[in-house]
Amino acid sequence: MRVIRSGKFTAEEAWGAMNIANMNGITTKLHWTDKPYKWHINEGEEVFVVLNGMVEMHFKEQGAEKSVMLQAGDIFYASEGTEHVAEPFGEARVLVIETDGTV
Repeated sequence: MRVIRSGKFTAEEAWGAMNIANMNGITTKLHWTDKPYKWHINEGEEVFVVLNGMVEMHFKEQGAEKSVMLQAGDIFYASEGTEHVAEPFGEARVLVIETDGTV
């Protein structure tokens, strides 16, 4: 058992992560960032939860680039094959649940 105070978590570099759990090949990680990630496609599904801060999630749907602004408490679900990139505004902490070994 452990309690994680996500609001106090920081990392040495953008997208640094704290591994929280690995349950049957599905990882849960707490990330801290102040910089965008990179465009990528996950090998499986991904659940992306903004815990604090604001993140603009860019994604491609049928070849067209779209985006949505996510605030604390918002959840973004990327189905397998969804190309996407997260761009924070200032610091953000996000919880990411995905298949172990995914980018």
